[in-house]
Amino acid sequence: MVNSKIAGIGHYVPQNVFTNADMLKYMDTSDEWIQERTGIQERRYADRTGETTTTMGVAAATIAIARAGITAQDIDFIIFATLSPDYYFPGCGVLVQRAMKMKDVGALDIRNQCSGFVYALSVADQFIKTGMYKNILVIGSEKHSFGLDFSTRGRNISVIFGDGAGAVVLQPATNPGQGILSTHLHSDGQSAEILAMFNPGTHANHWTPEKVADFDDAAIGEMFMSHAMIDNAQNFPVMDGPVVFKNAVVKLEEVVREALDKNGLTTADIDMLIPHQANLRIAQFLQQKLKLPDDKVFNNIQKYGNTTAASIPIALCEAYEKGKIKEGDLVCLAAFGSGFTWASALLRW
Repeated sequence: MVNSKIAGIGHYVPQNVFTNADMLKYMDTSDEWIQERTGIQERRYADRTGETTTTMGVAAATIAIARAGITAQDIDFIIFATLSPDYYFPGCGVLVQRAMKMKDVGALDIRNQCSGFVYALSVADQFIKTGMYKNILVIGSEKHSFGLDFSTRGRNISVIFGDGAGAVVLQPATNPGQGILSTHLHSDGQSAEILAMFNPGTHANHWTPEKVADFDDAAIGEMFMSHAMIDNAQNFPVMDGPVVFKNAVVKLEEVVREALDKNGLTTADIDMLIPHQANLRIAQFLQQKLKLPDDKVFNNIQKYGNTTAASIPIALCEAYEKGKIKEGDLVCLAAFGSGFTWASALLRW
């Protein structure tokens, strides 16, 4: 069975740089407080009306397609990972197809938050392996800045996230042993509410002992969004940071070792680890557990914050552009996020 390989890669981040000092205008925080807890120094925010999750994805995709040596007309399937789509529906995949004037190819959106890109890569890998498609565009893109609580109340979350996009083109590998060697996907829904954005949604407070949505009383309808939800800040993400941290450091190590064991390899064989850029402390803890030197781990959360589904392709692209990944290198991608979901991909560049 043929492997799939990354034939082209690209990324895009907005021009608007928002430093930790800039956050002081909106909330009670400090550069020291943010860096100590997350390692983040600055992040990028998309233009409020001029950029969307899709437009950033298109910008990254344009670079990836060019580097793959093909055109948008050659793409035969689109997979778009995001938690911040342009519309509630339809998905961003079809908007990419329209914006890039592609043929009427299939388009699929994946909502797996921080693990979304690795999940999308795994799905694309299966399509290549079966021979169904030959040029699959995989995008991870987020515009978090439109939906964060920029106040002291929301600072634990709002200081973490940034905007941006990354994309790859997957094709059948031509050399034996090249490309994606294996992918590994996991979930644990027992922790679904630890990191979540409940509203708008159809949950009707069904899954939680306490109310997470103050919707209006009515015979039908009136549950999507209410003034009370807005007044009580129920339309913003929630997170139990310490619980996320404790689970992430365990599951990330497990899923990296799972990938290595599957392929008869060890941590000493890794040339580059690209962890999801959730928190620099998590990445450093993982590096320590795997006993990897600094030159075998790539982090850029300091500049961009947590861009969720975009974080791994952005970091992978930057590492490639900086010459830190060479042909034949063993590269491991590892992600953990809301759900909880976690995943890894091991590939020979």
